[in-house]
Amino acid sequence: MNIGLDMMGGDFAPLEAVKGLQLYLSDNTRTASIFCIGDEALVKPLLEEHHVTSPNLHLIHAPEVIGYHEHPTKALKEKQRSSIAIGFHLLATGKIDAFISAGNTGAMLVGAMFSIKVIEGVLRPTISTVVPKLSGGTGIILDAGLNSDCKPEQMNQFAVLGSLYAQHVLNIDNPKIGLMNVGEEEGKGNILAQATYPLLKENTKINFIGNIEGRDLFNDKADVMVCDGFTGNVILKMAESVYDLAQQRGYKDDVYFNRFHYENYGGTPVLGVAKPVIIGHGISEAKAFKNMITVAEKMIQSEVCSKMVESFKS
Repeated sequence: MNIGLDMMGGDFAPLEAVKGLQLYLSDNTRTASIFCIGDEALVKPLLEEHHVTSPNLHLIHAPEVIGYHEHPTKALKEKQRSSIAIGFHLLATGKIDAFISAGNTGAMLVGAMFSIKVIEGVLRPTISTVVPKLSGGTGIILDAGLNSDCKPEQMNQFAVLGSLYAQHVLNIDNPKIGLMNVGEEEGKGNILAQATYPLLKENTKINFIGNIEGRDLFNDKADVMVCDGFTGNVILKMAESVYDLAQQRGYKDDVYFNRFHYENYGGTPVLGVAKPVIIGHGISEAKAFKNMITVAEKMIQSEVCSKMVESFKS
């Protein structure tokens, strides 16, 4: 198992990526080979300083960096020696099995769609975010912001992709799929929701349980919550603000509220492309990088991308 890690992506790169590697390798059961992609002059001294050594660690020199404010397509084309461009080249040529970066999100999405390719039959890839449940479990909501405007057929596919991810990576048996709406009854909602409902209802590949409302987000009514990216991103940012408010008010709750912290989940997988691509938060620190690697491991071990390919073939 070979995982590529962009050492130059993120506000605190490459230091926090190095610390994340240190956390990951501190578990002696880890067997994945990690390809550290970044500027050797910056990364190598930090690896030595923090005593991050392993026969499974490989440093790939990438002297260029794609900044956050650069145009994604133009930057990927012009900066072929950047850590993101080299990472996607390694993934496309089979040198690595998954690629992780907390760098330029647009460049990661462009690379995923045009270097790795969208799974045949998938109209648009999607991104999801993990939602902590009051019961102690987790669910996912998708789309979380990649597709602000959606068609019913795309929402139907998001449900299939989310169901497969929940089943094979989050280990949720027969995940329940809910359509985010303004009421529980069939026929509720805007034109998009009304047109999506019958597609989900007739989809034999998923366990559709009907409409869900905002109040159902944190209970166990649905494991996979489907919506357009505009709605999903608003929900995501609201949930993040709940955590921030709890922290500002000094509210400590290790059982539930602390589970909202993004670092617990690492990064966001791009669902609908042929190989595992994981995008991290720009402010990712060590724990987030460690958990991004863990997510990549689970996606590779479960062969979830292959299962998605097979699902859309049929």
